Amino acid sequence: MLLLPTLITFALGISLLNTSTATPSQVQKWEPNACAVVVCGPAQNGLPGRDGRDGKEGPKGEKGSQGLQGLKGSQGPPGKMGPAGLVGGKGSPGEKGTKGDIGDRGLQGVPGLKGNPGNAGPSGPKGDRGSPGEKGVKGERGLPGTTGSKGQPGIAGFPGPKGDKGSVGEKGAKGDKGDRGLQGSSGLQGPKGQIGSSGLKGDKGSVGEKGTRGDSGLSEINLLKRQVSTLEGQLRALQSSFSKYKKVIMFPNGRIVGEKIFMTSGYEGNFDSLKQRCSQAGGQLASPQNAAENAAIQQIVVLYNKLVFLGINDIQTEGRFKYLNGENIVYSNWQTREPNNDKGIEDCVEVYSSGKWNDKSCGEKRLIVCEF
Repeated sequence: MLLLPTLITFALGISLLNTSTATPSQVQKWEPNACAVVVCGPAQNGLPGRDGRDGKEGPKGEKGSQGLQGLKGSQGPPGKMGPAGLVGGKGSPGEKGTKGDIGDRGLQGVPGLKGNPGNAGPSGPKGDRGSPGEKGVKGERGLPGTTGSKGQPGIAGFPGPKGDKGSVGEKGAKGDKGDRGLQGSSGLQGPKGQIGSSGLKGDKGSVGEKGTRGDSGLSEINLLKRQVSTLEGQLRALQSSFSKYKKVIMFPNGRIVGEKIFMTSGYEGNFDSLKQRCSQAGGQLASPQNAAENAAIQQIVVLYNKLVFLGINDIQTEGRFKYLNGENIVYSNWQTREPNNDKGIEDCVEVYSSGKWNDKSCGEKRLIVCEF
């Protein structure tokens, strides 16, 4: 708005300057009520007509000199926000700050209240007492035999059921020193050692004195023969007595096959507990190696109407069943489509009443049958 008056003032100043230099004849004035227009110089083609309707267009004027710089315009409105720039690259990690000072230690909390003592758990149920075994038939009194040599210690019996814990008794007086036990049998002879290197040859010894003439050994040989004959007779008597004894202890809980005795105490447990109990009794879990031994175990299964675990498993290598000593089995009697390792956890072997075998989880409980 300030630029227009400035330009008008500037144009008037130029017009006045030209008028002052023109001659009187060159100045034309119009009548009142007409536009005050000053024309410098002689008119060409006449004066412009009234209202410009009957006049002719004058020649185009020369380009004027550049006007003065206009005043600074007011600040325009802010432009539209430009598009977002490209994402900048990841900056380098800043330097690690210095370690802060250790804060002051907080106040100690109030100690908690002591909790109430827990309730005592209920006592477990008392186990059932086992039924007493059948009384054996009283045998006829035999003729008194000759005094035999001391026999071998008998087979240890199965441990009885665990009794209830009794009250603590008073401390007894120190007992007398017991008799010294019998000397154990000699161990097996070790392997023959390697022959050592030959030693240096020793000096020749002096000739010894001549000994006295010995007695004839015929009498001692005859004495030894009589003693051997007596021992043989005692041995036959012991064998006969032992055979009768085995039949008595086997009735009705055991079976004899060749040199093996298969026996049960009626205990039931998982594979590990059965194996441990048989070992403590001096035997091992029943491991049949032929059809006769398997039939003896089958008879015990039928008698008790309970399945039994054998001393056979494939715990070490799946599908390769072995005895407890690690040897591969030499006899088997699998049920049809067994073993199948159902659910991937059947590593032990049980015996059906039919005598057939089935692989089963070792955590199941089965009847114990040990072999001696």
